[in-house]
Amino acid sequence: MFVSYLILTLLHVQTAVLARPGGESIGCDDYLGSDKVVDKCGVCGGDNTGCQVVSGVFKHALTSLGYHRVVEIPQGATKINITEMYKSNNYLALRSRSGRSIINGNWAIDRPGKYEGGGTMFTYKRPNEISSTAGESFLAEGPTNEILDVYMIHQQPNPGVHYEYVIMGTNAISPQVPPHRRPGDPFNGQLVTEGRSQEEGEEKGRNEEKEDLRGEPPEMFTSESAQTFPVRHPDRFSPRRPDNLVPPAPQLPRRSRDHNWKQLGTTECSTTCGKGSQYPIFRCVHRSTHEEAPESYCDSSMKPTPEEEPCNIFPCPAFWDIGEWSECSKTCGLGMQHRQVLCRQVYANRSLTVQPYRCQHLEKPETTSTCQLKICSEWQIRTDWTSCSVPCGVGQRTRDVKCVSNIGDVVDDEECNMKLRPNDIENCDMGPCAKSWFLTEWSERCSAECGAGVRTRSVVCMTNHVSSLPLEGCGNNRPAEATPCDNGPCTGKVEWFAGSWSQCSIECGSGTQQREVICVRKNADTFEVLDPSECSFLEKPPSQQSCHLKPCGAKWFSTEWSMCSKSCQGGFRVREVRCLSDDMTLSNLCDPQLKPEERESCNPQDCVPEVDENCKDKYYNCNVVVQARLCVYNYYKTACCASCTRVANRQTGFLGSR
Repeated sequence: MFVSYLILTLLHVQTAVLARPGGESIGCDDYLGSDKVVDKCGVCGGDNTGCQVVSGVFKHALTSLGYHRVVEIPQGATKINITEMYKSNNYLALRSRSGRSIINGNWAIDRPGKYEGGGTMFTYKRPNEISSTAGESFLAEGPTNEILDVYMIHQQPNPGVHYEYVIMGTNAISPQVPPHRRPGDPFNGQLVTEGRSQEEGEEKGRNEEKEDLRGEPPEMFTSESAQTFPVRHPDRFSPRRPDNLVPPAPQLPRRSRDHNWKQLGTTECSTTCGKGSQYPIFRCVHRSTHEEAPESYCDSSMKPTPEEEPCNIFPCPAFWDIGEWSECSKTCGLGMQHRQVLCRQVYANRSLTVQPYRCQHLEKPETTSTCQLKICSEWQIRTDWTSCSVPCGVGQRTRDVKCVSNIGDVVDDEECNMKLRPNDIENCDMGPCAKSWFLTEWSERCSAECGAGVRTRSVVCMTNHVSSLPLEGCGNNRPAEATPCDNGPCTGKVEWFAGSWSQCSIECGSGTQQREVICVRKNADTFEVLDPSECSFLEKPPSQQSCHLKPCGAKWFSTEWSMCSKSCQGGFRVREVRCLSDDMTLSNLCDPQLKPEERESCNPQDCVPEVDENCKDKYYNCNVVVQARLCVYNYYKTACCASCTRVANRQTGFLGSR
């Protein structure tokens, strides 16, 4: 239909050129002197109301990699323009509603060019210059003969995709044929038949193409759409049309029954392979002698119309179609760049993608290559390691590491290879620290108002700076954080029945609340308490939950008391006290008046020697042994046990009082 319209239009133009003696123009309605033109909707003499322009921008934020649909192009759309707002690593893709891939399908990126799909020709553009900021685009005149879907192959944030197309309105007239004439209607008294002949020829060509390729394996064609080359129609433009087919200059004909039209050969085939076209050559000859005569001897109205005939229908040899190199994978240093190399074969003025084995007679070009845009920057260590951040235990130390360009300037870290970056921070071990358990006082409230509950306190292991205490680590004997408490039995037990929550176990910070949960049975006026297993088919309410009244702020923490310095006659013991905030860091916000004592007296009782019934003096003059200081010998210490023991106790008491 479209070809018929083109032929009709050409005939109109030719007739207009021959029929305008006064230089007047012919409008799109084929009337001499008409000033009608085709509007943007393709309607002759229209006012641009017969169609609708649909446009918008796809700006959705995409999260997953892969194909995401951008917009649907309806059947009958024209003036199609799909363009990325600016350059990105994403790709546009086009697919028919039937599932046939037209451009960039099945994760295969096609080279820029022309691709046929949906009854129209799409021009795929992808600017490859490094300095260019233009994005990809699909352009097509239309109209489409089926619904098409535009997709984005998402690999980085969506820069936005602008789409625009024109659809005809319900009152619009098809732009392919002027509204007052149909294909095959008379024009200036002549019946136009070339349009139908051309359509039949094309249909015949398509059938022959299918027959020629019928023996190919199904995998010959990939999901990539065939690239269509401009189709030449020799009956309209082709320079291959023989000169004798051009209407001769007017002259007085000398028609005779002795002459008629005869085919004498054909024109040269338009192609050497891949299905071309040729036309029969008709000459005026004598009926009997078959000698060629001037065309004026034959009736020009009886001269057959040359019809296109296929020729050289065998496929052309396959060839490697080489795409453009991609951008270098790295902005500096040695990187890689890629290009697409496809095996193609031309048939019926179309370039088809075929299986690679068809190009095995040719050496396949390289698809990857190394590239280097500039020399990369490098890492430099500017300072030595600092001292460790802690005096004992495990801390950290740092050093200064910078990315320096090849001219010595400090640049952003991204300019250097992050995988090769030297560490600028590392752990350091300054040896073990003496540690102690620090704990708060027990909470005043029991977690349960009645029955069994607990009181709690906070326990933390921290470094101990009291060097006089012989402590080297907290060890495994962690002090208890909870102790049982009981405020008496609960009354009024009631099905799973949950009592009220108790007060929070602590007055500030994070604590716990308790409540009684029992299984009961409700009778007429009373409740019968059952074994918990009787309620096992029900979900039991929780009996404990966490609670947080308010931040505690800073609180005093202290270690446990050390051993008393003496066992009798008054000694002392010490502990370490610290002020800690909620996050267990040192603070100075505690009330000094509430600070627990760090030292207290202990063991004030007198030293009383233990009486040993077996320790007695065996001699009456043991006082002489004592005076002679012979108690240091085991013999005298046993023989005068009582006297030597009394002396030893007196000396110990004297030293302790000092």
